[in-house]
Amino acid sequence: MPDAFAGRVGVGTVVRVALQGRRVRGWVVADDVVPAEGVALRPLARVSGLGPAPELIGLARWAAWRWAGRTVHFLRTASPPGVVAGLPALPALSPLSPSRVDDVVEDALTRPRAVLRLPPAAPLLPLVLEAARRGTTLVVAPSLALAARLAAELRHAGVTTAQVPGEWARAAAGARVVIGARAAAWAPAVDLATVMVVDEHDEAHQSESSPTWNARDVAAERARRAGTPCVWTSPCPSLEALSWGAVLAPSRAAERAGWPIVDVVDRRREEPLRADLYSPRLVALVRAASRASDDGRGPEVVAVLNRKGRSTLLACAACAELGRCESCGAAVAQDEDGTLACRRCRARRPLLCSSCGSTRLKVLRPGVTRVRDDLERLAGVAVAEVTGDAGAKGVDVPVVVGTEAVLHRVAQAAVVAFLDLDAELLAPRYRAAEQALSLVVRAARMLGGKAGGGRLVLQTRLPDHEVVQAALRADPSRVAAAEAERRQVLGFPPTTALALVSGAQAAAFVDGLRGTAGLEVLGPAAGRWLVRAADHQVLCDALAATPRPAGRLRVAVDPLRI
Repeated sequence: MPDAFAGRVGVGTVVRVALQGRRVRGWVVADDVVPAEGVALRPLARVSGLGPAPELIGLARWAAWRWAGRTVHFLRTASPPGVVAGLPALPALSPLSPSRVDDVVEDALTRPRAVLRLPPAAPLLPLVLEAARRGTTLVVAPSLALAARLAAELRHAGVTTAQVPGEWARAAAGARVVIGARAAAWAPAVDLATVMVVDEHDEAHQSESSPTWNARDVAAERARRAGTPCVWTSPCPSLEALSWGAVLAPSRAAERAGWPIVDVVDRRREEPLRADLYSPRLVALVRAASRASDDGRGPEVVAVLNRKGRSTLLACAACAELGRCESCGAAVAQDEDGTLACRRCRARRPLLCSSCGSTRLKVLRPGVTRVRDDLERLAGVAVAEVTGDAGAKGVDVPVVVGTEAVLHRVAQAAVVAFLDLDAELLAPRYRAAEQALSLVVRAARMLGGKAGGGRLVLQTRLPDHEVVQAALRADPSRVAAAEAERRQVLGFPPTTALALVSGAQAAAFVDGLRGTAGLEVLGPAAGRWLVRAADHQVLCDALAATPRPAGRLRVAVDPLRI
């Protein structure tokens, strides 16, 4: 370090170093280091600005081990989005008045680790205010929208708040509450007193790209290292949460009041393959919504169907032959232009049966576009369509239909109907039940509690399924009890630790893992291998000790959708 930089460089500082003719960004991760004999040190080229707090350096190394990644990835995440040369002056923190909270909240904030099971309609502001009264609070939310809303409420309540990443400098300057989405787990927090993760069950807390780190687990480890309480909140705690900390819940009366009215439409007596997804109950609700005044308040009815397009399965009305591609044999679907298209090989052909030549095809599994057309005819009004691709334009109409993306892009409604809940309940994923309950919870939050009068409609041929019963009885523990038994038998998390290995060099990497004590390698299946161990210590040690071959390789620790 040149003398000119004295007083400006410490552990965590972002600097520039000369490397092969370029100035490359780096982080100071230690000081007072004695170089190895024979190593000639070169001076730092420049000091860029402030970076991660010193305690986050060790956390970054831990995360690199835990999710089989590189430390530099987490140092980037913990750094400000731009150059921060100095910190702003914040007003002196004044003591906050005690807030009125339930005893269960008080209990949660006094434990080293606690899982707080709050119903979907429960407000989060009183919980965060009570935590802030005790000192600096770090809040990790599942979405930027929720973080922004909570930040606005906190500021209105007079709490010095920093919403990261945009207000990283305010957080480092000592804001009372630091809040943000997934990356907030790495945000600066001076004199940290409480760490809180909102909706710990939400998959948004986990990175989709490699390394597949989870903000929930990072927050828990950060709190453990700091010796501060860590609280996870969720209307439907995951099995990982249940195995992590004590579950605290309000009274049964309070929990039931926080769930909406649930209508279960039992469709077991209907023809299994009929295309009609519109039960008399749903039709009545849609027609009632069509008579509501169009005052710009947003939709009255939201219909959810996780199938895009017009159809995903067709059959000939004359010979009952399924619509399949002549090239690869996959199912074909009807496109907007009326032709049949294969989603696998992109082959196209006219709308006719390849077996008998009939042009009359019936829809066995309609998509949201077909459902939108049908609902428009039923309601007699325009119906908006929302998918991950189509966005959320036109949602000021009375009726909206969409994939699960609609649950993220519509703020509130009077009715939310799952047209085919069985597609979620029976999905070929080991976490299908938890994921289905998560969607139901998100819909319930749009409706508010029972006092609001909103209705949650679940159309299913499995009315006794634990997810349906959990929503009907406002008791998410029913899903946890059934899931825990299944996971134990099948050897899935949290009873084990998993990693999914894929990529061009996956076979070579997996060969290096074989023979490791306590490790089980399954596969390959579709070019992917599943690596399983009794716990993360065994799994992550093995992944870290195995050399990585040059080339494309993806190691996803804790894969959510397998």
